[in-house]
Amino acid sequence: MIDKNGIILMENFPSGSCYVLLVSMLTILIFSTFSIAQNQDSKKIVAKKCSDFKINGEGSDQAWEKTDWIRLPQRSPGDPRDTYLKILYSDSGLFFLFNCQDTRLTATMKEDFLDLWNEDVVEVFLWPDEDYPVYFEYELSPLNYELPLLIPNLKGKFLGWRPWHYQGERKVRHATSVQGGQKESGSVITGWRAEFFIPFQLLSPIGNVPPGSGTTWRVNFYRCDYDTGKMEYWAWQPIKIRFHEFEKFGILVFE
Repeated sequence: MIDKNGIILMENFPSGSCYVLLVSMLTILIFSTFSIAQNQDSKKIVAKKCSDFKINGEGSDQAWEKTDWIRLPQRSPGDPRDTYLKILYSDSGLFFLFNCQDTRLTATMKEDFLDLWNEDVVEVFLWPDEDYPVYFEYELSPLNYELPLLIPNLKGKFLGWRPWHYQGERKVRHATSVQGGQKESGSVITGWRAEFFIPFQLLSPIGNVPPGSGTTWRVNFYRCDYDTGKMEYWAWQPIKIRFHEFEKFGILVFE
């Protein structure tokens, strides 16, 4: 069986060769369906509008059924593992849901605002106003620790600035969950999910915020994984050297 979030439920499957064949067919069907949503336009995606809802790290709210998964290509050599993303927005902010196939939870940091990119993590880069080389970066680890940064990037020289008065309606809401194992460092798992909400108030006073119907932002999305001892990464739009190549970002269109 397959649940509404695209997860294969293993119980009640037949045994033997029929089981293997059935699982293979279901896997191909699921992943090909996910890829169709991505291949419609590889440089542009649409964020559908929704009402605000609570997040739990599982992506179980019915609002997520309004939109399709976006596949993030694996851009570095390594064991093939799939990463998918969903995006929604409301009048107050942006919702993100990552689904990461994995084998081990490589995360030891247990504090916000650390260098989370050196361990398993997902990342969102938002560049609302193309008149200025300033964008917002958000990282979330499978242990649910975060790194929100505003990045001025001046001719390749960049450094992150932490948000001020990061509380109340300006604070990101976030949660994570782990499948097939425990949410603890070194645990053998089958995957993990990250769900978070970035309020538009946090992005003030960047131009082009809040967006309206038809507004476009430049964006990119990443995942890092360190199961092999070195970084493997996934990126929606390809990069050459670093994640901060904002000129290569794709386009997010607000429905």
